[in-house]
Formats: sequence, C-alpha cells, structure tokens
Amino acid sequence: MASHPEPVARDIAPALPPGPITGPSAWRGADLRSTQAWVYTLSADEIAEIESALVAVRERDVATLRHEDFPLPGLGPKLRTIRAEILTGRGFVLIHGLPVASMEPDAAAIAYWGIGLHLGKAVSQNGKGHLLGHVRDLGYDVDDPNVRVYQTSRRQNFHTDSCDIVGLLCLRKAKRGGLSSLVSSVTVYNEMLARDPALTRVMFKPFRVDRRGEIPAGMKPYFTTPVFNWNAGYLTTYYVRRYIESAQRLADVPPLSDQQIAALDLFDQMAEDAGNRLDMDFEPGDMQFLHNHQILHDRTDYEDWPEPERKRHLLRLWLCPPEGRPLPPCYAERWGSIEIGDRGGIVTPDATLHIPLSPI
Repeated sequence: MASHPEPVARDIAPALPPGPITGPSAWRGADLRSTQAWVYTLSADEIAEIESALVAVRERDVATLRHEDFPLPGLGPKLRTIRAEILTGRGFVLIHGLPVASMEPDAAAIAYWGIGLHLGKAVSQNGKGHLLGHVRDLGYDVDDPNVRVYQTSRRQNFHTDSCDIVGLLCLRKAKRGGLSSLVSSVTVYNEMLARDPALTRVMFKPFRVDRRGEIPAGMKPYFTTPVFNWNAGYLTTYYVRRYIESAQRLADVPPLSDQQIAALDLFDQMAEDAGNRLDMDFEPGDMQFLHNHQILHDRTDYEDWPEPERKRHLLRLWLCPPEGRPLPPCYAERWGSIEIGDRGGIVTPDATLHIPLSPI
C-alpha cells in the first residue's frame, strides 16, 4: 500500500482544556452508587402507552416508522428530558421496567425501536447495515482482528462507539457475569491531568485506529483521531484501545511510541479505578442509554446458559439525536459526516440498511 503523509495540520499543537473540567459530566462512580438518580422506572401508565403504540404498528413496516407513528403522550416528553440529561448532564440513564418477559421477541424489538425513535435517528452499527443490533455470543474468536467483541463472551474493556447515543435493552441475562460498567471520560481526563499532565497531552494527538475490516468506499483500513478532543467548549472522547493496538498490523501505521503506550496505560488505570467507574447488573427489561462523547462503557466476561433459548441476549441501538454537540472535523474520517442530526454509524459499500428483529 502506498504511503500517505499525514496532513501538516496534524502537527499543529492541539487545543487543550484550560484545566480540570467541572459540572455534572465529571461524576465518580463512588458518588452515584448510593443514589438512584440515574434510574428511571416506567410507570404502569407509561407501559400501557408503549403496549398501545406497539399494537398500532404491528402490521407496519418498521423501517418506515417515525416517532409520530409510535405515540407516547405521557412518556414522550419524559424521554426528551432524559435525552437532555444524556447529552448535557450526567451522560447516561437506566430505564427500568419494560415488560419483555410477557412480550414476544419481535414485539420487544419493535417496542424498543419505537422508544428509540423518541431519542434519535438510528444509524448502522456494522458493515452489514444493522440498524438494530443483537448482542450475543456467536462463538467467534476474540483475537481475530475482524471480529467485534460484542459477538463473544469476553470482556469488552472500556471504549466508545461510533455514534452520539448508544442504547442497550436486556432481553435475557447470562448465567454468570456480563456486568455493565460505565465511567465518565471527563473524570478520566481530570484524573490523568492530576497525575501526569504530559501524558494527558499525548491523548490530544492523533492515534491510528483499526476499522476491523469494515471499510467505507475509498477509505483506508484505519482512521486517525486523537482520544481526547477539546472542541467548542466540550471534551469529546473516542477510545477503543483494542482497535488502536490491532491497527499496528496494518501498512502505513507507525509503531506506538513508549509515551503513547504509557498514556494509554494511564487512561485505562483511571477508567478502571473502582472509585471512578459505576458497575450495574442488567435485569430483563432494563434499557441503558449513554452519551458516547462523555461516557466509556465496558462489559465483564460472562458464562452463558447451555440452552439456546436462555442465552444472554441484548438489543442495541446507535442513535443520532437532533441536538448533538459540535464534533471536531477529524471525526468525519470515521463518521462520514459531522452534521448534527445526520452523522455516525458504519457504512460500507455492500451494506444495505435494515432492521433485523430476530438474531441473524
């Protein structure tokens, strides 16, 4: 593969925050474990609204639905408030109580899709064009550089996804393990800055990130972005260490420097610190929504049930809301566009956007 020199603009000193960042986004897990402020429990009336909307669209083509087609007169305004909290506040919420145990699997998927319509537009999650994802262990090799870790039972490690909001709905739990962990990337930055300002600055400089075989037309098999970006008064974070490391197999990708490795190690140490992260155990019917630009998420290893009908199964949405934050120009290399309300996702030349209601 021919060598492509990096643009001169990448050598310009990056913009940096003026110091530690304060506000609701700079939370610590130790402070949230004793409160349920981040949990919203659906009321009986709200569940009835969801079930009524579901009946009205059961014969419709799900791909044609808009949020107006899935009316939630009481819950809808609350979902807009929740969206504001996700985008400009703490950065995440757990919505508890969707009665998935009494729903057929495709009905649960449509209900989840309808709720998601009130939070944003769905974007493709993989090279197959899935707008609704099924998170299950497919028995794949986690060490295969073209395998996505959500298709295995292995720990995912703290990372972000390629969208504004990611949502998960738990249909079935694992036999053991599979805890969800969240950490504020703002807190990670603040903790790194307090420990080692020089290594923190390294994270504002570009890293090469593996596309894992999901390559848009005309693009390289990797993209280039800093982990931390200070843009329009926001600290915006993109981090998947596994992909940074697997990019080392690709042509044109220079070796990681000792300083880069030390910065990544410090980042992971701060993310995994027990005082910083918040762990939660999903129950069937729990929906977690989080802001990728300020929240990193992880999942522990898990042991699954032997029976196929009992295996751990989550549904996932990648959402683009209409009130997203401004993103730095470098995100266009991964996202295709940084236009608010129309960005994010993974689109490859052979992908056909579709909504698989059942695992495929």
